[in-house]
Amino acid sequence: MGNIISSVLSADIVARYYRLKGYEVVFVSGSDEHGTPIEVEAIRLGVTPKQLTDENHKLVADLFKQWGISFDNYTRTESPTHKEFVQSLLLKIYENGYIFAEETELPYCPKCNRFLPDRFVNGTCPICGYTEARGDQCEACGHLLEPIKLIDPHCAVCGSTPVIKKTTHWYLDLQRFTRPLYEYIEKSEQFPDNARNFSLNLLKEGLKARPITRDSGWGIPAPFRGAEDKTIYVWVEAVLGYVTATIEHFKQIGEEERWKDYWFDKDVRTLYFIGKDNIPFHTLILPALLLATGEDYNLPWNVASTEFLLFEGQKFSKSRRVGIWIDEALKLFQADYWRYFLLSIRPESKDVSFTWKVFVEKINSDLNDTIGNLIHRTLAFINRYFDSAVPQPAELEEYDKHTLRLAEKTVEKIDEALNDLKLQYALQTVVSLGHLGNGYLNKKEPWNTMKTNPQSAANALYVSVQILKALAITLEPFTPFTAERLWKLLNLPGSVHEQAWNEAKKDILPRHRINEASPLFQKIELSEDELRARLEEVRSSPNASSTGS
Repeated sequence: MGNIISSVLSADIVARYYRLKGYEVVFVSGSDEHGTPIEVEAIRLGVTPKQLTDENHKLVADLFKQWGISFDNYTRTESPTHKEFVQSLLLKIYENGYIFAEETELPYCPKCNRFLPDRFVNGTCPICGYTEARGDQCEACGHLLEPIKLIDPHCAVCGSTPVIKKTTHWYLDLQRFTRPLYEYIEKSEQFPDNARNFSLNLLKEGLKARPITRDSGWGIPAPFRGAEDKTIYVWVEAVLGYVTATIEHFKQIGEEERWKDYWFDKDVRTLYFIGKDNIPFHTLILPALLLATGEDYNLPWNVASTEFLLFEGQKFSKSRRVGIWIDEALKLFQADYWRYFLLSIRPESKDVSFTWKVFVEKINSDLNDTIGNLIHRTLAFINRYFDSAVPQPAELEEYDKHTLRLAEKTVEKIDEALNDLKLQYALQTVVSLGHLGNGYLNKKEPWNTMKTNPQSAANALYVSVQILKALAITLEPFTPFTAERLWKLLNLPGSVHEQAWNEAKKDILPRHRINEASPLFQKIELSEDELRARLEEVRSSPNASSTGS
């Protein structure tokens, strides 16, 4: 779940928002299949990397659909389109003089009879002293590393201490892009502080040539003469997957040249959603690769990078069974509960810890007691006292008008926050619409005035149902399944996913007939210990996934 909140879920909210705003949006990602973790895991499971990635790509793609992720194209780095583009682009960079070959020394495991690139080797970070650093990057301090620089290295497969052997690799001459990268990042004031400051600090420390080939049989074959036994370093080719996923999308819809509109038209903004450990690959390596082609590619306009999501104070760990995986989550509660909760605690400025206590509080208080309560009592009251027809208002009182103005201003605040990628604040503001509606109903008391002043009750329900329409639109990016169910309860035409953002400010007309009220949420009555026990039951069930990503 730490992965989904930092990347695809955050991206989905913004993609949905911009579609509602009427922009042309292409939302792409894919399974990153060629990393050394795949090889390491395949060796441990006794299968080929291709078998492992075929199985997991299908699994993850299906899970994303269940989570409501609205990709235009979810591809994979094993796709022919991706492989051909990567090889062609790297050859162009090589011809432009930015890639060179050089003999180097790397760790080699005599027991496994293989060089140890990236995650094939673990050890202590030479920069911060973290004892579980990988050969390509330190999780603790975020610095890019070289396998040979690790202190006390050991093979990730067998645990043996490696020896040092010579080999030849091809390098991207990254330091030659120091000045253009510095100018680009310095001008990108819209970058979040963590992405901007971390990248500028790396540039000030000085960039070094970065190896882009690996001694590995799993991956995209290197296209350079003399590199027939090499493959391309996964993070070089994976970041190019954003381009190839766009190319593939337009091939699929029969508009093969339109991908260029998104990668070369200067009116286009490209937005990236990642965890903070992936910052340098998106702010330095991807831009350097695009610059090295000599073509005028659009560089990342923004890199929305979150801090880490922890699980009850610990880092997520598959091997230690710490955390919840996205397939397990859906066996416990509906997707919108998880979408709402993760976005409500999104680690935008500091690491945040998942706890069952906060999960229950958020779902029960925000979704059930605030939003769900407003929806159900408004619609049930109209069902009962107005024959399921939106009542005809008479002259609205100043408090009625004030409430409608506040609702409109709240929608504008949500709009502004989403445009600024302040997703957590935007969601808090959506919930404030629920608070506004409940406070309004509590003060108007239509259950009492229905007997003494029925027109006042009619006005109150008319105003309240307008807030529900605004909620349906503004909830759509965050909880799309709930938003669609609310849209159907309101009996509004079409699907909420096809609407325009400004529909949130347009009134439902008097005498419009609504459907029978039905609760959208249920309170969670389980204790923290009971929830932990349910998670263990899910994990031990026969259908539990053993290779979940």
